[in-house]
Amino acid sequence: MPKQQVALTGANGFLGFHVRAALRELRIDTREVAVGAGHSPSAAVDTLNGASRLIHLAGVNRGTDEEVRDGNQRFASQIADAILQADRPPSTIVFANSTQSTNGSVYGNSKETAAATLRRAAESVGADFQDVRLPNLFGEHGRPFYNAVTATFCHLLANGEQPSIERDSELTLMHAQDAADLLIGSTSAEECVKVQVRETVTGLLRRLTGIAATYGRGEIPDVSEPFDRNLFNTYRSHTFPQQTPIQLARHADSRGSFFETVRSHGGCGQSSFSTTEPGISRGDHFHRRKIERFTVLAGAATISLRRLFTDRVYEFDVTGDAPVAIDMPTMWAHKITNTGSDTLYTAFWANEIFNPEVPDTIAESV
Repeated sequence: MPKQQVALTGANGFLGFHVRAALRELRIDTREVAVGAGHSPSAAVDTLNGASRLIHLAGVNRGTDEEVRDGNQRFASQIADAILQADRPPSTIVFANSTQSTNGSVYGNSKETAAATLRRAAESVGADFQDVRLPNLFGEHGRPFYNAVTATFCHLLANGEQPSIERDSELTLMHAQDAADLLIGSTSAEECVKVQVRETVTGLLRRLTGIAATYGRGEIPDVSEPFDRNLFNTYRSHTFPQQTPIQLARHADSRGSFFETVRSHGGCGQSSFSTTEPGISRGDHFHRRKIERFTVLAGAATISLRRLFTDRVYEFDVTGDAPVAIDMPTMWAHKITNTGSDTLYTAFWANEIFNPEVPDTIAESV
């Protein structure tokens, strides 16, 4: 059976990153389709041919009324033309729409028009069309002052600034990984409604301010609820690598030494321990939601991390004589390598008990 492939527009955007990470767990290849000025009709047709699913993410949500209106319609028309011209178009076509599509705004109307354009094309080729109306999204690596207010708050708090609120309102918030699961067909719309949270802008800032204060002390905030865990992971993405590693206070006397590795304020957790021989590495995987902390107890090691779909590797040299905690950002491949001449002793902590049925531990070389 040929390997499943998914075509994506907007693959390099905020939601595109999260969709690609979700597909990476399933080992589904992605094909990028350019729209806008970089669009090539022939290349788009070639990309769509044989793909099992097309997910149209690209859109314009900032700019003049004309730029927003024309941009969203142009993108949809370019993709619709490619669908109609493909010999083997995708059997499922998914549009990342917005709950604002019915509010009468220029942006909302442009999204509704784009949905209609794609629906007609899907129906013409006998494809299943899914119009997915997403609320306010938040998640790791959002662009501050652009993607969402959550990203702006996280950026400011991580840099020691205090955000201000000009106008309070209620938001319906959804983590981008949950949106990704819906768009790729891993979960249902009914399940996704359950993970959406209604919160005011003031309440969101209050939550994030508390997270920032707790994490600023090197402690793990209460992550017993999925929403708070997702907010914490979102905030952490704005602190790396500037606030890594976390310094630990080591107390030593004639009896030996003592230091704390984790202070968690709520939620499940699992601690583990490993020994690693010289020259050997552990890890080479990433997590989509799991929080994980490494602390070297004795020996010397290098902890390496790489954000998915990028090439830059961050390395931290650590020893048990000067203990530090390093938290693995979600959707970053990571590993620990014994670089010393003695056995390496490492403590690990995660915010959930390991479930082999849902491990959230996805193989990925650093």
